[in-house]
Amino acid sequence: MLFTSESVSEGHPDKVSDQISDALLDEFLARDPQSHVAVETLCTTGQVVVAGEVRSGAYVDIQNTIRELIKEIGYDRGAYRFDGDSLGILSAIHEQSQDINRGVSRGSALEQGAGDQGMMFGYAVDETENYMPLTLDLSHLILRELAEIRREGKEMTYYRKGKLKTYLRPDAKSQVTVEYGDDRTPKRIHTIVVSTQHDDFIQPLDETVQAAVRADEEMLAKIRKDVEEVLLPRVMAKLPEKIRNLFDDKLILHVNPTGKFVLGGPHADTGVTGRKIIVDTYGGRGAHGGGAFSGKDPSKVDRSAAYACRYIAKNMVAAGVAREMLVQVSYAIGVARPVSVFVDTFGTAAPGITDSEIAEKITEMFDLRPGAIEETLKLRQPIYRETASYGHMGREPKTVTKTFGSRYDEQPIVREVELFTWEKTDRVEEIKKSFGLKK
Repeated sequence: MLFTSESVSEGHPDKVSDQISDALLDEFLARDPQSHVAVETLCTTGQVVVAGEVRSGAYVDIQNTIRELIKEIGYDRGAYRFDGDSLGILSAIHEQSQDINRGVSRGSALEQGAGDQGMMFGYAVDETENYMPLTLDLSHLILRELAEIRREGKEMTYYRKGKLKTYLRPDAKSQVTVEYGDDRTPKRIHTIVVSTQHDDFIQPLDETVQAAVRADEEMLAKIRKDVEEVLLPRVMAKLPEKIRNLFDDKLILHVNPTGKFVLGGPHADTGVTGRKIIVDTYGGRGAHGGGAFSGKDPSKVDRSAAYACRYIAKNMVAAGVAREMLVQVSYAIGVARPVSVFVDTFGTAAPGITDSEIAEKITEMFDLRPGAIEETLKLRQPIYRETASYGHMGREPKTVTKTFGSRYDEQPIVREVELFTWEKTDRVEEIKKSFGLKK
C-alpha cells in the first residue's frame, strides 16, 4: 500500500503568514512572558495584514519585525513583487476579549482554564529515529536542504553578468510517497515530487513561440538534473542507512511537473495563517483536531495540548509501550482538566497492554491542565518562530540564546530558551517502570 505526505518551504505564502504570526508572538513573550496572543496574518502582492487579539504589558515594533522576517526568508527583491523593504503593512490587532480572559485567567496559574473547547491529537511511530512518519520526515528534509542550497548560493546556479548566482527562489513544495507492507513498515520510497520557484534564467534566442518553448525546456531540464545530482544526494547523505536502503532505481521523480515556476510566493498565491496544519503535524498520519498553532500563546490548548500529546505519544513509543500511538485529549473552555483522554495503538501495543490501560496511565502520569503543560514544557518562552516552518513535530530539542530588540527598547533583550521541549524523551524510564517493561 502507498501513503503520501507533503511539505512546503519557509517561502510558501501560508508559511510566510505562519512565521509572521509566530515572530510577533515571540516578540510579545520576550518582553512579557504572561502575554496572551492570538494573531492571524494574510499576505498577498505587496501587502501584509495582521489582525487578532493581544493582552500584554509589552510594546512590539510590528512593522520592523515583519519586514526583517520577510527579508530573512528570502523575499528581498522587487522582482518577487513581495519584498520586505517595500511592502505595505496593515495592523488590526486589538485587546483580548474580557469574557475570554475571565474564563482563562485564574488566581493560580496551574488552575487556569483552557482557552477554548476542542480536541487535540499527538502521534508517534517507530519507523524513523525521531518517531515521525517517514513520508513527512523526508518531505521536510528535502525542503530544508533546498533552502540551505539557496542560501549557500554555490550549487543549483547559473551565470549572470559574469557572476555565479543561484536560480532558486524561496517558494517550494515537496511530496513523498512510501510503499508500506501489510505490517505497516516502510518497504521502499515510491515517488518524490519537488516543485521549486526559480529565476527565469534561460531566455529565448528570439521572440518566436518555438524559441520560448525550447528555453523553458532547457531550463526545466537543468533544474531536474540539479535535483537528481545535487539535492537528492545531499538529502540521502543525511539519512540513516536503513532509510537510504529504501531508495532504488524504480523511484519515480517529478520535478516542477507543471512547468516553469517563476512567479511564486504571496504574489502568486495569497497566504493565510493556519492553512498548513497537516504539514505542521504528521502529514496526514494519525489525526488532527482542526486547530492551527501559529500566532497562539500556550494558553490556547489548540497549541499547547497538541504539543503535550506529541510528548506523551513519543515517550510511550520510545519506551516500547507500542510501535505506533495516537493520543487524543479534549477540553471545555474555561475548565482546566481535560474532558477525555483517548489512545489508539493500531494493534501495535506490547503484549498484555491494552489501549484503555495506556489511557488510564496517561491520566495518572501526565498533568494535562493547560497551566501544568505550560510549566512542564516551558512554553512561556519566545520559542515559536522556529516552529513555523518545516514542522512543529520531529524537531531537535536544544537550548539557544535569542536576542530581541527594536528602536523602542533601551537595550537588547537576551533570552536563553529551550526549543522543541515536547520532543524530549525524558519520561521513557518512568514509563517502562510503570508498565513493567524491560529496561
